[in-house]
Amino acid sequence: MRNRIERQRRVAASASWMIVLASLLLACPLVSRSAQAADKPNIIWLMADDLGWGDPACFGGKKIATPGLDRMAAEGMKLTQFYAGNTVCAPSRCVLMTGQHLGHTWVRGNGGGAAQALRDEDVTVAEKLKEAGYTTALVGKWGLGDVGAGEAGLPNKQGFDYFFGYLSQVHAHYYYTTYLWRNEEKFDLPGNHDGKREQYTHDVIEAEALHWVKENKDKPFFLYLALTAPHAEVLAPKDAMAPYEGKWPEKPYVNNKPYGNGYATSPTPRASFAGMVSRMDRTVDRMMQLLRDLKIDKNTLIIFTSDNGPHHEGGADPDFFDSNGPFRGYKRDLTEGGIREPTIAWWPGTIKAGSESDHMGYFGDFMATACELAHVDPPGPIDSISFLPTLLGHPEKQKKHDYLYWEFYEQGSKQAVRFGDWKAIRKPMFTGDIELYDLSKDIGEEHDLAKDHADIVKQAEKLMAEAHVDNPNWKVRGQAPKKSGK
Repeated sequence: MRNRIERQRRVAASASWMIVLASLLLACPLVSRSAQAADKPNIIWLMADDLGWGDPACFGGKKIATPGLDRMAAEGMKLTQFYAGNTVCAPSRCVLMTGQHLGHTWVRGNGGGAAQALRDEDVTVAEKLKEAGYTTALVGKWGLGDVGAGEAGLPNKQGFDYFFGYLSQVHAHYYYTTYLWRNEEKFDLPGNHDGKREQYTHDVIEAEALHWVKENKDKPFFLYLALTAPHAEVLAPKDAMAPYEGKWPEKPYVNNKPYGNGYATSPTPRASFAGMVSRMDRTVDRMMQLLRDLKIDKNTLIIFTSDNGPHHEGGADPDFFDSNGPFRGYKRDLTEGGIREPTIAWWPGTIKAGSESDHMGYFGDFMATACELAHVDPPGPIDSISFLPTLLGHPEKQKKHDYLYWEFYEQGSKQAVRFGDWKAIRKPMFTGDIELYDLSKDIGEEHDLAKDHADIVKQAEKLMAEAHVDNPNWKVRGQAPKKSGK
């Protein structure tokens, strides 16, 4: 009897251990997924189009209310020496996607067609994050491949699981266009046909981005949210202009374009521009609030910036708004006003609130940073240094660039290099005289010191030659380029 009872106890004990073991095995995948989610934060690169350093209030702007960006800066880190990939759209975005500077990357200007499209062999941030298990999306403006011209560069062929927005940067000039793209299919906007203006594309893009985040909140995701405001057609909805006493253009669109409606001319372009910046700022604020509501804000890094400096297009008046702040130059210039961008990193609980960093970085560094966050090796060769130590508050561990480099093929061509506090600009590329500025004392680049520092000029010339590698699609008119390193 005693033996039978003892056997029953042993069986019961064994069964209990089996139940515990089964429970642990069932729980393991959940624990693993949870740990993975915490270990690989969501990443959002949120970019305005042609927003100047001096437009947001948190960077010194006086005329446009930007409560969303102000809140982001108060809760995150301002990066005060962060640069765009280039001074115009497509090459700047190519640098962002590939981690290569302008002397190495494939797309070096707004050339259109295959010359402005990524190739199969180009490796993007989206491809690397997808490799690391991220779900990836681009919502907004692409500009690096279009249907019928450079299709290898289409977003869905460059690592993005989902795409919604504009393929062509020219199409992206219009805010009441008749269609957008969803992956590789046209997405009709019926409220904008026959001259009607009922669906403001910025709002459509914002809604799509917020919806996508809701749908993908339970897994690591990368969202490249490339807004179009405040670029090109200076036109905002009535409610966005209202605080600035703007007037809605009652006349129908003019100059009909292949994308549907053409430019509308606002009778109050300053109010329209301010309204566009406010609308963009509202999107930033709504995204942060959504992340809080979904309780994923502490596991999400947002980096906000602009693709290049402020513009004069469509009636924009950067001088009135002091859009370039303390800097000289605008879009298409390689002075600081054309390439230094208002940049904020936001990651509640990880990035110190209200902090600032003067670490010198640029768009190309996003590749190495994203790969480090995702625990995947970056592609090579690239011109990218992770600035994650800076974001985490460890400047002593931050690697630094020997130099940053840009080149530009419009307006007769120009190139620039920054190394330490020195900034050198040469116009035209390869053959022009070099201007030299000490940014530690002359942030406005007003005093050319080239004649006083022949040794520094020679160093700049050497760096420019080292950085440039010939590209068959991008040549300076009227001269043969010097080979790299010569």
